[in-house]
Amino acid sequence: MQLELFLDYGTNVGEYPKWQALFREHQPPALLMWGKNDPIFPEEGAHPYKADLNDLEFHILDTGHFALEEFGPEMAVEMLEFLDRVYP
Repeated sequence: MQLELFLDYGTNVGEYPKWQALFREHQPPALLMWGKNDPIFPEEGAHPYKADLNDLEFHILDTGHFALEEFGPEMAVEMLEFLDRVYP
């Protein structure tokens, strides 16, 4: 299953313009937490979300691809605070 997901990831890139258009049109509140040292999804991939989402809570963490392993409790707090703000 994981290999199928990995092999299918290449199809995502062609979908980016559609997702960006949906973000711009619907403006969902969003929480983004990204590892600045992620070799698979480099930090540069996080910043374009700022152009499409007006209600974006943006965090670059000093970690790599497996951010939850290093910052799980901190990320959980951020998620709960975000949800409290969006759904009071």
